[in-house]
Amino acid sequence: MTNQTTPKKYDLIIVGAGPAGYTAAIYAARAGIKVLMIAGTTPGGQLLLTTEVENFPGFKEGIMGPELMDEMKAQAKRFGTEIIQEFATKVEVGGQPKKVTVGKNEYTAKALIISTGASANWLGLESEKRLMGNGVSSCATCDGFFFKDQEVVVVGGGDSAMEEALTLSKLASKVTIIHRRDEFRASKIMQDRVLNNEKIHVLWNSSVVEILGKDKVSGIKTKNIKTGKPKKLDCQAVFVAIGHTPATDLFKGSLEMDQAGYLRVKSNVKTAIDGVFAAGDVADPHYRQAITAAGDGCRAALEVEKYLEGI
Repeated sequence: MTNQTTPKKYDLIIVGAGPAGYTAAIYAARAGIKVLMIAGTTPGGQLLLTTEVENFPGFKEGIMGPELMDEMKAQAKRFGTEIIQEFATKVEVGGQPKKVTVGKNEYTAKALIISTGASANWLGLESEKRLMGNGVSSCATCDGFFFKDQEVVVVGGGDSAMEEALTLSKLASKVTIIHRRDEFRASKIMQDRVLNNEKIHVLWNSSVVEILGKDKVSGIKTKNIKTGKPKKLDCQAVFVAIGHTPATDLFKGSLEMDQAGYLRVKSNVKTAIDGVFAAGDVADPHYRQAITAAGDGCRAALEVEKYLEGI
């Protein structure tokens, strides 16, 4: 890249892609707003790790996650969104204009939408990575339906793991929770619901050391933390529920976050700083769905339109 002597100016810069960013870009660009998207090197977010998406409206036969992202990207470009497939290295949110640096280049805009998303925390196993999207998932709401009347495993011990297990218990024939300790860290009410559910079983003091299967999950190998004793368990899916990490490092010290690092919004998708909006999983620790992220993107774009009219 060459040095830029004068920053390139836009009405709106969107940092991050995925359903939130692309939807925001579609709405904003279609409204005549000059939009730049800093999309990162692999734009598409969590859906790039998803095989078939069946719960996004408009696709009665389902659609592959990466294909859905390609369609959204093409639609955003159709209306004039300029997309840079690199990562932002610095973001200045205070005052006017907002400034985003990408390597040696600086871009400015009157408004900023942050849609950098959040990534699931994984176990770090080679077999987990290999079977991602083929029985390994981090979202029961997204993928539980594919394993109706089958045996599944949930890894984790917090509220998220409890929620995943309860969701899956409505679909699967058996749910086994694998937890490293001898008690859950989830809230008592969530623990009670899980422990009183006859379809949910718990393997305490255990960790998953390998996920079995060639093209799809067929089982897991575990190890008892205290005794070292191995155990093999048959299952058709593994749902990893050990938390998510929002992609907010760029904004530490400049935007308000909760304890887990998610951006705080004071109303709808507005942050505490005028002209800066947050959409999708980066500010949503609860739902984490493509459709809710897309809804946030729509709201953010409409709020940007109102904001630009007022300055």
